[in-house]
Amino acid sequence: MKKEKKKSSAKAIVQRVAVIAVFALIALIGLNVLFYPQLSDYINNKNASRAISGYDRAVSSLNRADYGAYLQAARAYNARLYKRNAGVRDAFSAARNDPDRSDEYWSLLNVDNDGMMGYIEIDKIKVKLPIYHGTDDAVLAAGAGHLYGSSLPVGGADTHAVVTAHTGLPSAELFTGLDQLKTGDTFAFHVLGDTYTYRVDRILTVLPDQVDALRIAPGRDYATLVTCTPYGINTHRLLVRGTRIPNPAAPGAGNVQKAPQKLNWFQQILRNIFLAFAGAFEAVVTFFVKIARWVMDLFHIAY
Repeated sequence: MKKEKKKSSAKAIVQRVAVIAVFALIALIGLNVLFYPQLSDYINNKNASRAISGYDRAVSSLNRADYGAYLQAARAYNARLYKRNAGVRDAFSAARNDPDRSDEYWSLLNVDNDGMMGYIEIDKIKVKLPIYHGTDDAVLAAGAGHLYGSSLPVGGADTHAVVTAHTGLPSAELFTGLDQLKTGDTFAFHVLGDTYTYRVDRILTVLPDQVDALRIAPGRDYATLVTCTPYGINTHRLLVRGTRIPNPAAPGAGNVQKAPQKLNWFQQILRNIFLAFAGAFEAVVTFFVKIARWVMDLFHIAY
């Protein structure tokens, strides 16, 4: 009799644990789906930061001759582009995968052989994204894309660089805040260790096939940022054009920089503990994002 009671009691405990586990799993999945945009954007930003750091390291390892060769090749390409005056196509349409893109295009400014030609920084909306060759789906899911047929972002007269990114993706913010820019605001390209700063001088909303505003203007040094609009509808394109200006002085420029202080043993231990926790947190977030994507794919939830 006692044995039967113990068995039934143990069975009841197992059932309770199973029920709690199921409800906990459902709650966890629900939270993952609910916070998917924030978690996914966090991962996307971390990946972008890694890509930018890797690019900076690759550029810093270039010798003067290699740097000059990359820059000269890019400017020669821009000069030929201006003479040809072929124009561009919409970055987000089916025509973006141009079959005539030559191997030369992919090699230009491709310092680390990963398709990254530099990165863009927009201080006002806290955007810092890698710029990749082309505007394929994989590129626009990870960062900004350089629109094929436009000038490479190395400045100079007779150039018009066009850089595009998505707006309103649940998985990443990218150019979501681009509509906050106003005339007079600035953005910058960082390419081969050089900075090219542009001040916004025109903002347009056009239909996808209205690309005349992206043409090269003789003697001008333009750059235009492109994204879809209105938010969530994406029937039009927002064009934010800037004209090249001298790079502003860095904050604190001219001040004597103090040599960085070395960390003592206790500070090093604290730093290592912090880095370990940060790495563990990132691993957990990445795991949850994968679960959320799996659940959303399973139930055909768009993201």
